[in-house]
Amino acid sequence: MGILYSEPICQAAYQNDLGQVWRWVREDSACINVRDDFNGDTPLICACRRGHLRIVSFLLKRNADVNLKNRKERNCLHYAVKKKFTFFDYLLIILLMPVLLIGYFLMVSKTKQNEALVRMLLNAGVDVNAADCYGYTALHYACQMRNQTLIPLLLEARADPTIKNKCGESSLDIARRLKFSQIELMLR
Repeated sequence: MGILYSEPICQAAYQNDLGQVWRWVREDSACINVRDDFNGDTPLICACRRGHLRIVSFLLKRNADVNLKNRKERNCLHYAVKKKFTFFDYLLIILLMPVLLIGYFLMVSKTKQNEALVRMLLNAGVDVNAADCYGYTALHYACQMRNQTLIPLLLEARADPTIKNKCGESSLDIARRLKFSQIELMLR
């Protein structure tokens, strides 16, 4: 089921209902940056939580603010980077892996989709060094998740690997702690 939002456009964005998102924006263009009452998510953050490319693209074309933050002080990039495979995704990958490597291609497709989402946000001018309430930037989360695809994108967009979170750890420190030598080399 997931999250329930007080704002209908946020719920529609989270559920990947482009028709409803379009209807809400058509009725009131100001709702494009509305914040949910409970956690402060915007429609863009809601769509990024689930990796809904079409919704994100639609909202960005209508000038949704990529730098708005929710109550945890996270912007849409934090959620795009933190996006993981769902249980259903893993199940499909495991079941379909032996069948002509279909599971592998599904995994590659999902990874490329996430990369496209992050690229879209970076191109829209999201603050790549924005820190959340724990002091984590998108680069911290990418290192924590050992995401070799997104880390180079973030570094290319001038993500600062020296920023320390509230525990005093930089992205480089996280890579070292996790013994992630490939990423450690990139961050130096």
